[in-house]
Amino acid sequence: MLKIAYHPIYKHPLPEGHRFPMHKYELLPQQLLHEGTCTPDNFFEPGMPLADDILRAHDPEYFSALKEGRLTAREMRKVGFPWSPELVQRELRIAQGTIEGCLFALEHGVAMNIAGGTHHAYSNRGEAFCMLNDQAIGAHYLLAHQLAKRILILDLDVHQGNGTAEIFSDIPEVFTFSMHGRANYPFRKEISDLDVALDPGTPDTLYLELLEANLEALEEQVQPEFVFYLSGVDILESDKLGTLGCSLEGCRRRDEMVFKWCHRLQIPVQCSMGGGYSPQLRTIVSAHATTYRLADQVFF
Repeated sequence: MLKIAYHPIYKHPLPEGHRFPMHKYELLPQQLLHEGTCTPDNFFEPGMPLADDILRAHDPEYFSALKEGRLTAREMRKVGFPWSPELVQRELRIAQGTIEGCLFALEHGVAMNIAGGTHHAYSNRGEAFCMLNDQAIGAHYLLAHQLAKRILILDLDVHQGNGTAEIFSDIPEVFTFSMHGRANYPFRKEISDLDVALDPGTPDTLYLELLEANLEALEEQVQPEFVFYLSGVDILESDKLGTLGCSLEGCRRRDEMVFKWCHRLQIPVQCSMGGGYSPQLRTIVSAHATTYRLADQVFF
């Protein structure tokens, strides 16, 4: 059964006019239930992580300041959210959703997190709506509990996973791959184990050709035992914060390619949603919902 992490706090309200589309976290489960892709049994509410699980990926002083509301105004401006206790609880629940998702993926082959993909969170700071790096926390959890020895983070958000690259820069057991827009934030990029920077307007055909070629290379080079997939839908041509030229069909084929690759190689995969900022909320929800449909079709 496809297991999906969702908690009501994922849709934590933000000030009026905030550009981050929090409504998608409420609408996406509703859509999956309405169309019959999922039943209530597919969803689980994540608990709270242990501090040790967070501190494998994040600096103790940063984590303490985040929890206690001691980050400076400048630090919170870089995050992009106003600090609140509920926001911290949201970040913790998301991280635990990915940890629990790892365990479900080991059992069932795949697991999803309605939120997550917080790849701009560094070990010692937050950026761009990301405060705790859920997939980095999950990867460290697997290594610490000897549940995987070789991990691939497959980041296909339009933005480079700069925080993830920094966290794993000296950890050879985790291979970081990021295929992103060359002209997108972050404009000062970190160095992943493999970066593929795409020109503005890159269309479906070229995007999918490059992804297929790189998956073949990663299969040989990395031989992962576990995959974290960041399935941002901000690769769409319509995205306000993206620069690529992919269609909804191209985004669908991307997800299908990744899931079929993992399924063929029998590699468990945990999937976090990442970004999506198209002007029409229905476009964002539709693209994300397709990711869930494909995970269900390919694995079950």
